[in-house]
Amino acid sequence: REERVPSKNRENSIERNLELWREMVSGSNRGLECCLRVKMDYASDNGCLRDPTIYRCRLEPHTCTGTKYKVYPTYDFSCPIVDSVEGVTHTLRTMEYHDRDEQYYWFIEQLGLRKPYIWEYSRLNLQNTVLSKRKLTWFVDEGMVDGWDDPRFPTVRGILRRGMTVEGLRQFIAAQGSSKATVVMEWDKIWAFNRKVIDPVSPRYTAIDKADAVPFLLSGASEPFCKEVAKHPKNPDVGTKPTWCSPTVWIEQVDAVLLKEGDVVTLINWGNTVIESMTKDGDKVKSINAKLDLENKNFRDSIKLTWLGETDEAAFIPCKCIYYEHIITKPVLTKDDDFKKYVNRNSKREVDSLGDPCLASLKKGDIVQLQRKGFFICDRPHVPVSIHTSVAAPCYLIAIPDSKSAPTTTTSGAATSEKGKGRPKTEKKKVEEVKAGKGAGESGSAKVPPDSPAALELKGKIDEQGQKVRQLKGEGAEKSAVDAAVAVLLGLKAKYKDLTGEDLAGGKRPAAKEKGKEKGKEKGKEKGKEKGKESQAKKKVKVEEPAAAAAASESAADAKKSTRLGMEVKKEENFGEWYSQVIKKAEMVEYYDVSGCYILRPWSYSIWESIKAFFDSEIKKRGIENVYFPIFVSKSALEKEKSHIEDFAPEVAWVTKSGQSDLAEPIAIRPTSETVMYPAYAKWIQSYRDLPLLLNQWNNVVRWEFKQPQPFLRTREFLWQEGHTAYAVRDDAVEEVHAILDLYRRVYEELLAIPVICGRKTEKEKFAGADFTTTVEAYISTSGRGIQGATSHHLGQNFSKMFDIQFEDPTTGKHEFVYQNSWGLTTRTIGVLTMVHGDDKGLVLPPRAAAVQVIIVPCGVSVKMTDAERQKIVDSCKVFEEKLKASEIRVRGDYRENYTPGWKFNHWELKGVPIRVEIGPRDMERDEFVAVRRDTGDRETLSRSDAGTKLKALLEEIQNRLFTTAAKVRDENVVVTTDWNEFLTLLDQKKLILAPFCGDPEIEDNIKKETKKDEASAEVGQALMGAKSLCIPFNQPPGITPETKCIYPGSTKPAKYFTLFGRSY
Repeated sequence: REERVPSKNRENSIERNLELWREMVSGSNRGLECCLRVKMDYASDNGCLRDPTIYRCRLEPHTCTGTKYKVYPTYDFSCPIVDSVEGVTHTLRTMEYHDRDEQYYWFIEQLGLRKPYIWEYSRLNLQNTVLSKRKLTWFVDEGMVDGWDDPRFPTVRGILRRGMTVEGLRQFIAAQGSSKATVVMEWDKIWAFNRKVIDPVSPRYTAIDKADAVPFLLSGASEPFCKEVAKHPKNPDVGTKPTWCSPTVWIEQVDAVLLKEGDVVTLINWGNTVIESMTKDGDKVKSINAKLDLENKNFRDSIKLTWLGETDEAAFIPCKCIYYEHIITKPVLTKDDDFKKYVNRNSKREVDSLGDPCLASLKKGDIVQLQRKGFFICDRPHVPVSIHTSVAAPCYLIAIPDSKSAPTTTTSGAATSEKGKGRPKTEKKKVEEVKAGKGAGESGSAKVPPDSPAALELKGKIDEQGQKVRQLKGEGAEKSAVDAAVAVLLGLKAKYKDLTGEDLAGGKRPAAKEKGKEKGKEKGKEKGKEKGKESQAKKKVKVEEPAAAAAASESAADAKKSTRLGMEVKKEENFGEWYSQVIKKAEMVEYYDVSGCYILRPWSYSIWESIKAFFDSEIKKRGIENVYFPIFVSKSALEKEKSHIEDFAPEVAWVTKSGQSDLAEPIAIRPTSETVMYPAYAKWIQSYRDLPLLLNQWNNVVRWEFKQPQPFLRTREFLWQEGHTAYAVRDDAVEEVHAILDLYRRVYEELLAIPVICGRKTEKEKFAGADFTTTVEAYISTSGRGIQGATSHHLGQNFSKMFDIQFEDPTTGKHEFVYQNSWGLTTRTIGVLTMVHGDDKGLVLPPRAAAVQVIIVPCGVSVKMTDAERQKIVDSCKVFEEKLKASEIRVRGDYRENYTPGWKFNHWELKGVPIRVEIGPRDMERDEFVAVRRDTGDRETLSRSDAGTKLKALLEEIQNRLFTTAAKVRDENVVVTTDWNEFLTLLDQKKLILAPFCGDPEIEDNIKKETKKDEASAEVGQALMGAKSLCIPFNQPPGITPETKCIYPGSTKPAKYFTLFGRSY
């Protein structure tokens, strides 16, 4: 069809066609190879008319008819028939189907059917976003947004959370109508409709940016007093609110910088004042002294200010005003654009504010107008001060987009007239832009003129950094160095915009150099012709930089083509994005079309295999055998032990259908295997001779997590081992619990080079149904969080009593219940390894866990070499590879000819191979090789004669260094304290804290609630959380006495032991 060539079957006889049709109807193998096409016009310019398919053979059961039919009509053939037969008068179709209209009517005419009218309309597209569910899912999976209701999302939930009203949305839809034109609409229009709905009914309040609040001290003012004022100046039905007048009021810095001594200023809803004096620090106003002049009723020519009065009777409400920008920086994406290149990674900013006391009454979803800031919706209400932490939870207000700039400080009538004593229009416009968020910094601070000393100094730094970027590019520096310099340049430009409210003209060079710009273009064209031959080898490429770098236009013009192979973010700057990039670019995972499920690629699965090999060999030394139990669990079996399954109940996945038939009873997919295995244990264990029963299985489990999925750390399906053993004597079972825990410690410390803390879980955190739970806990220094590494549980007789697992005691002849253990380790280990050892260049693998310990890269190959010379280097490398294999080193040679050595260096560095071996012509002559360490980057030239011994020693050195480095970092961040206030401080410093604890689960809940953070977590996509108990370490610090108090001030119970607290994954 693409080549407009007729099918070889186009001229088949009727008999032949009927023969093939009968094959299709029967669903035979031959029939499955066939389809029925209609003769239209195989040479038509319209591809839809080139003999389209109208029937296909399908063996899948139909929803209604099951397997009765094997042949089904296509959508394009069915639509015109169904529309006509069912009496449809107007077929509503989007413009995507326009090419099919002619085909639609062809079928109608040939079949002699009534002709419906096709009404075409265009889909609505919005700028600076993506509407594809696949692309939106990427944002969610990558943790770049809070979820599907993120205010930046073009979902109904998203825009409603951002302040869109149902009525505003309805009016927009009604006004939009249908159009055949392809519309790519700005968001302003839809928000304009919303403004019409909320403006007449939203109460007006005041909030002052906390960082730049300026005290306005009034002489002549009495003690603070309260007065009632209208919530809405034009709608009395909205009601009134109390406003406190005080000798000390607070105003915005952006207002203060426009004032001067002698100005008449109106404090809205109070009266006139006269500026007497001002205290400044450079261009910044520190305080203002004014005199109250309430007898002056001339408000026409005064400057109007919003303000907040300070009083002990009504404290300011802490607020966080949240401003969102577009998630895509490019207004309209083309089909060829990779949307990921235009992701706005800085699309959210928070401004701490002092809020009107009335904001304390706001409920979630309430819409208000903060005077001269715009409309806001309450996302999280204010929570009063806690008696324990003395901290109040702020009121979170999300800015609602507007179709125009928010109003600002004005002189009455000045917007339309030159008269009055207000500020010049240019100044007012500048303040309007600041108030509306155009060029405003984090704190909304006052802007300074571009010719001020501070601005000129900063401009000089920008010019200097721009020159450095050009120099690096001219010298052909590495991309990482260029990117780092560009990042600094962009940061300086952002500071300049925050300082002045304006983009730097030209952005790069002094203005004098711009004069010859046009002439330079012409000269450039001539130069380009002269250098045409030289540049022929460098084929012209299209450079598409990340959105952040696109702002540096000069850098973009000079940028070289980038493969984006390496890391694009630093670990300390954006840990969440760093983690996502490492696991993807190091070829550890591939994303899957079921959210929360991931493909483990060979590079990550090999780590799991090394863990499995180590642990499996160790448990077999204890006589433990491997088995496999089914993945499915009957509902009755799962619910037999309700207290055990209670923790998993929300996460259990259920199978409810077989094909199109409902199952008689839903079947669960195992979240854990106690209820699967123990009924069998009850059959197998009858006598003491059947004990101990020592079984383990390597399998997968499914827990349908509703939290933000993270590969390896929190997934809906994961791999693990789960051991389930039964003993006649409790002491034997307890001994095994600790022995298995020590094996888990060895997995982390000896194999993965990750230090862990061994301990027992508190009563609140122990496994449901266990007598006690032991655990190994690791520490992630970048996020300051603990992470559970593995657990070993003593179940006592709890499960044996539920499942009636008994044995006959030989000494008494009585039937006794067995003592049981369960223990497990998951693929979370791979995520922990990545986070602990990885660096800004990518993954760093401990040698004992690495599938490839040494990578060999041939070097020094040049175009002048003959094929024989090049092959000689490769052959030498292969001989060396075999020599290392004989020394039991896991080695691989990279002999790909389509990549340069430099590319290979970056590739294997990103994948974390412990040692890179480089061999070139000179190395061959000297019988040497160069070894480069991944952990430190150190290079060392070694002799090939005893290479196996030396590389083995170097691998062990790398393994030990990784462990000691991680242990040192961990130890520096585990702190002992007995003081609650210090506990809170240490927690915010990303420490793990050893503190005396009474063990009360209710007190533990209170600790978690009191330490829950209200501001966004440092890691994108992570849930907000307070401190939780990680474990009660076996190695206890000295100091617990009967007089030692619990760390929590609200506890009256004495401390029992030191407990490790921290934020955790």
